[in-house]
Amino acid sequence: MEAFQNIFIPPLQNFDLLSSLKSGIASLQTAGPMDVVDILIVAYIIYRMMKLLKDTSAARLAKGILVLALVMLLASWFGLTSISYILRTAVYYAPFVLVIIFQPELRRLLEQLGKGNLSRLLVPANDPDEIEAAINATVSACADMSKTKTGVLIAFERKERLGEIAATGTLLDADPSPELLKNIFFKNSPLHDGALIMRAGKIYAAGCVLPLSGSQTLSRDLGTRHRAAVGMSESSDSVLVVVSEETGAISVAIGGMLKRHLSPEVLKKVLESELLEPDKSDKRGISSLRNIWKGGAGK
Repeated sequence: MEAFQNIFIPPLQNFDLLSSLKSGIASLQTAGPMDVVDILIVAYIIYRMMKLLKDTSAARLAKGILVLALVMLLASWFGLTSISYILRTAVYYAPFVLVIIFQPELRRLLEQLGKGNLSRLLVPANDPDEIEAAINATVSACADMSKTKTGVLIAFERKERLGEIAATGTLLDADPSPELLKNIFFKNSPLHDGALIMRAGKIYAAGCVLPLSGSQTLSRDLGTRHRAAVGMSESSDSVLVVVSEETGAISVAIGGMLKRHLSPEVLKKVLESELLEPDKSDKRGISSLRNIWKGGAGK
């Protein structure tokens, strides 16, 4: 354990990052098997915490901390005394600042521990079969709601999480089905006037508020749902599905671009190409679908 402390917790007085790393590496040579296991466990916990931060804007704060660490390393390397002193002082108060900044994330971690969901938090599952089932349920429900001109707005998460957006709605964590989706977007449903978020093949939240796009290139006949879909696709890598309440037309927004008047068959192919890992034999056919987005937003 002493070797671990020498590497990751160097003394603050007379702090020299390079010399501390050298002494830590030297002490690591005398570390026992349990010290290695201890380091690996801590490293894995830090990794899972970083994955957890992806759900919120705290990820940007974490990146800022890494940048400060890099600046601290460079300042020590080039002998910049003043900058090194300022950063040493910041490191001394860093634990207290981090507790304040990451209070929501730490609270969520403690809640997961209290609910006994630690295994789910540390080892999240992402089953392609569940994602495919969610795609099929979405296509089937959108085909029916297109006929009845029922307004729909569904956001499929990808790498960038939408935790802060989901917090504006109601958390569900339910298995998707055409019947459930149609009930959620039914005109008299309390959750119909908002966005539904799909996460890892599950209905994660409904009734969520999305940011509107400020693009001036969108058609003037587009309503709030379409502008919210484009706005969300501009600020994240999510895939947005929209059904117009006025015309019943099905649209998809990706990367700030909106393609309208899609058939259920084309909708399914687009979602599969964007959300599922394609087989090598299907790459040519799926890559041709990306030509759908040529022509710009709102066309």
